Amino acid sequence: MKALTIIGGGLAGSEAAWQAAERGVHVRLYEMRPQVETGAHTSPDLAELVCSNSLGSNLPDRAPGVLKNELRRLGSLLMRCADQTAVPAGGALAVDREKFSRRVTAALEAHPRVEIVRKEATAIPDGPAVIASGPLTSARLSDAIAELTGREHLYFFDAIAPIVTLDSINFDIAFRGSRYGRGEQMAGDYINCPLNREEYYAFVEALRTAERIELKSFELQLEQGVKAGAHTFFEGCLPVEVLAQRGVDTLAFGPLRPVGLADPRTGRRPYAVVQLRQDDLAGTLYNLVGFQTNLKFPEQRRVFRMIPGLENAEFARYGQMHRNTFIFSPALLRPTLQFRGRDALFFAGQITGVEGYAGNIATGLLAGWNAARLLSGQQPLTLPRETMLGALCYYVTHASAADFQPMKANFGILPSLDEKVKRGRRGKRQRMLAYANRATASLDRFMQLVAEK
Repeated sequence: MKALTIIGGGLAGSEAAWQAAERGVHVRLYEMRPQVETGAHTSPDLAELVCSNSLGSNLPDRAPGVLKNELRRLGSLLMRCADQTAVPAGGALAVDREKFSRRVTAALEAHPRVEIVRKEATAIPDGPAVIASGPLTSARLSDAIAELTGREHLYFFDAIAPIVTLDSINFDIAFRGSRYGRGEQMAGDYINCPLNREEYYAFVEALRTAERIELKSFELQLEQGVKAGAHTFFEGCLPVEVLAQRGVDTLAFGPLRPVGLADPRTGRRPYAVVQLRQDDLAGTLYNLVGFQTNLKFPEQRRVFRMIPGLENAEFARYGQMHRNTFIFSPALLRPTLQFRGRDALFFAGQITGVEGYAGNIATGLLAGWNAARLLSGQQPLTLPRETMLGALCYYVTHASAADFQPMKANFGILPSLDEKVKRGRRGKRQRMLAYANRATASLDRFMQLVAEK
């Protein structure tokens, strides 16, 4: 059996390597760090999380939760590592990012059929391969992919939020709590910094007028949104200062919405709330939720210290922006994640147009599994569209040029339910549960058929 080359040791590449190796394939996994840095990563570890430490909702009747449960049922290494390094985050799955990546790295380093090559891959391999180079694909490899695809790359920009130390938070003002009391810890999984009306509008004004890192000419589109195609924009990773620019109340109805929380000093709901989420198992670092930013570092320190409770905040990491690159998958990939022009070439992860950590892991799992099947003389698998992973793969390989943009797991990409579920708030929960139950049943039937064959 031929060896499988995997380019990229991020979430998708790491999962693909594990899946292929577990199925008897010798894997050569290329990761250019630490020889070649990306500008966003901070360690040489595989599967490093460079943005948030949250993998999204872990609730079984939420779309991200459905995808995570599918990954668990399919034997995902990274989901197992995430569960083992989880930190309190209410209904979400958040991890200690360092322990998570180290656990993944240790598992792959110890696998007898995985060879980790610390070297930049600058060309598309001739033999069986998975391209999982991620959003920070190097310039030379990006050129090689562009030459292979014959299409201009589509791209958008991602921004990461700052992290502050727990000891520097003023708990005379800040308080622990989860929205509507939902969370794992009795005191609450989040630290909340309440703002009254005057504090909120002063903060927004400072944010709107703060000095940003100068953008290159091709980045100026950030003022209108984040480019996710020929004429479309992706809203999920907009810097907080860009959101503030859209209107003084935008943040109060977005990342600073105060619903489900009460300030213990007043017993009332604040006008706005900045939430901080635990970033490590020790509970010493917290990231500002929804505060992706491109402000200059001194400006971040000045403006974010205007938040009540963060007036003396010490920053363990400032927010920053980086470029995310992805291909136009609808014209280039099959739902098996095979490249249309080469059966033994697969793409996985964010470079395919999936968004979110769980989506990257999931496409890596499918690409590694299908590459192993192809190398053993079996047909690659297409997952049912009723499953969340199947729906994601279908979306990124069938969307129109006008509609294509990075897509996270959501119920809107699943086929409609057959049964009619009552509308309204209760009806919505019933529909989500129905989607989740149908996805589970569909995956079970699919796995049974695969096992029988």
